[in-house]
Amino acid sequence: MSLPRPVKAVVFDMDGLLVDTETVVFAAMRHAAAAIGGEIPFATFQRMVGLTHASSDLILAEHFGEGFDLEAFSAAVSGYFRQEQAAGIALKAGVVEILDELDRLGLPRAVATSSSRYAVEQSLGPHGLLGRFDAIVPREMQDHGKPHPDPFLKAAAALGVTPEDCLALEDSHNGVRAAHAAGMMTIMVPDMLDPTEEMQTLTVRIAADLHEVRELLADQRSAIQ
Repeated sequence: MSLPRPVKAVVFDMDGLLVDTETVVFAAMRHAAAAIGGEIPFATFQRMVGLTHASSDLILAEHFGEGFDLEAFSAAVSGYFRQEQAAGIALKAGVVEILDELDRLGLPRAVATSSSRYAVEQSLGPHGLLGRFDAIVPREMQDHGKPHPDPFLKAAAALGVTPEDCLALEDSHNGVRAAHAAGMMTIMVPDMLDPTEEMQTLTVRIAADLHEVRELLADQRSAIQ
């Protein structure tokens, strides 16, 4: 299956797509919940994937109920996450290879993430990937978070490419909604969330991993040539 238009730029999500942070965050939340005699069901965590921190906090408050100390819980989660981060968080399959392919094709690329600039530096920096992106749009640069299209529109503007000519790569439902609303060709590479019927309608493809996306880009360029 070919893409509907030639790709002139690629916009990546970060957590769960470039780095395996979602798994670590879930483990951190389970650790923090156990410390207060509670638990975080996987289904509850799934509701938070791809949301802003503020929206995720509302889900946590709803889940734990009256008397829940969000500040203390968040501090515990952050502490556990930093320990794991210091040990090194793995890249998702195919990250380096797809970036190498984009270099070969001469295509610009950006990161549009709900995470902070600091988190981007801590996640991508140890792998030497910060310099491999032409633009980074962290949450500090966004007027509205996903599922609003703003993160992707800002990424396209930073790259100087119209959104319709960009390929967006996302692992979360809200990320897919945001990219589609921005008018981008969108591929979902599932991580913690399975693709739904809605995701099928909003994407041009559901890919197993970034290796599959890399092959699709290479095949498209070969067809054009």
